[in-house]
Amino acid sequence: MGKFSENISDEHRDFINGQHIFFVATAPLSAEGHVNLSPKGLDCFKVLSPNQVAYMDLLSSGNETSAHTHENGRITFMFCSFEKLPNILRLYGKGYTVLPDDPKWKSLSEHFTIYPSTRQIIVADITKVQTSCGFGVPLFSYEGERSLHFDWAEKKGPRGLEEYKKEKNLRSLDGLPTPLLERI
Repeated sequence: MGKFSENISDEHRDFINGQHIFFVATAPLSAEGHVNLSPKGLDCFKVLSPNQVAYMDLLSSGNETSAHTHENGRITFMFCSFEKLPNILRLYGKGYTVLPDDPKWKSLSEHFTIYPSTRQIIVADITKVQTSCGFGVPLFSYEGERSLHFDWAEKKGPRGLEEYKKEKNLRSLDGLPTPLLERI
């Protein structure tokens, strides 16, 4: 049975810090809209306080999280233990995008390694934390991070990354605008 709390405890933070992957889920308000669920890796997720988290988001082929949180703020993070003791932790909250030209960028970016392909930082104010058993989650062994994204970004170069962002990251799959669209 799941246990709920209103804050991220030290125990929750330690569990989060021990995971190599997390998942982020968002959805538009439209009933016909697509729910988005994205896996994230690297050391890009930070607990900023008992009720606020952020992750550094790399340029990719879509920008659903940014578009959905821009429209309605709803966001859920999930962490699963694939090693050692079974556990699942979910963080529910309201999220928003912070872009490099935002005044909040300077203080937030200090928590992360910022790469040439860093697109934005997603921040979420957490209203509910849930833990559950994770008994059905299989065991996996962590082998390491992939370098494919960074190889791709280096090959694209700064100008190519900006062009790619304009081509792929201004609207969601359902046509919702992202904060990037407002900056162009």
